Order: sequence, then C-alpha cells, then structure tokens
Amino acid sequence: MDKYVTVPASAGELKELRAGDYVYLTGTIYTARDAAHKRMYETVSEGRELPVDLKDQFVYYLGPTPAREGQVIGSAGPTTSSRMDKYTPLMLSLGLKGMIGKGKRSQAVIDSMKENGAVYFAAVGGAGALLSKCIKEAQVVAYKDLGTEAVRKLRVENLPVIVVIDSLGNNLYETAVTDYKVNYLE
Repeated sequence: MDKYVTVPASAGELKELRAGDYVYLTGTIYTARDAAHKRMYETVSEGRELPVDLKDQFVYYLGPTPAREGQVIGSAGPTTSSRMDKYTPLMLSLGLKGMIGKGKRSQAVIDSMKENGAVYFAAVGGAGALLSKCIKEAQVVAYKDLGTEAVRKLRVENLPVIVVIDSLGNNLYETAVTDYKVNYLE
C-alpha cells in the first residue's frame, strides 16, 4: 500500500512507517552530500551553530546537475549514503528524522536511527531526470561555495521513495534477501 507523507513529518507518522513501504513525500526537504556533511560536522564540533536547523528535517543525499533553461533543478538522483555514515549519528542527535539516498548503512547509523526515531529511505538510482520532476522549488541555503554539494532547500511533490530502514531498525536490504531465499530458493 502506498503512503503519502507531508514533510517534515511528525514522530507518530514516522513510527508507523515500515521497511518496504512505498512512500510519496510532499513538502520541504534539504540536500546535503559528503562535503556539506563534513562541514556541518566540523561546525558542530567547533561549537558553532549550523546554517540549517536539522530538527525534524529530512536530508536528501543529492548533488544535482545544473538546471537547464526553464527547469527548477537538473538531474536529481540519490548518491551512495554510506559516504555520510561517519557524520550521520551526530546529525541524528541534532534532530534529523529522515534521510534519502541509496545503498546500505552502517550499524552505528542504524543504532542511532533507532535511538532517535529516524527513517532511511531509498530513491531509485539512475532515475534522476524523473525524480527532478517532483522538485518544484530549489534554493541554495548554505555553503554556496560547494557548488553542486551546497545545501539546498527543496519543495517536493510526491517524491517516490521506499522505506529501507524504519525507526525500529527493520532493514529491507536484509529482509528482502531472506524473503527471496524462502520464496524462491527453497
């Protein structure tokens, strides 16, 4: 069953999502990739305030291509999430509630997600041109000097994602393998 979630989402809504759910996100999310995460991590480590309040927010691991004339944003496909893993527990402790990317996460990230009631979503890699059509507004809000890796505030409508790891730690990447073995190999 498809679910429709307005972001930022309430803690109650996030608790109801389960690994494997198909979700359409509408509302405000932010982008941040490797360089932005590193800078945010250093900022907090130095006791300074972040340029964006992460409390209850969602971050899309995205470095879009330049927008063509008449477009809001260029291709908007997810990047590999594990590159943010060393920074993620700190971001989650600051209130981050949702992450969108592709690929597996470390056990430290999963443990921090459970502790902080966060959810990890996958967006389909290789579908960046299609995903960009769900982005209705894009504005650089921090670290402009990072170019495509600058932090952007996006307004999205029905951005399709799949819950990979829910707030309880259930992991679709693990359960899907088990289900496949049971249903097709035994």
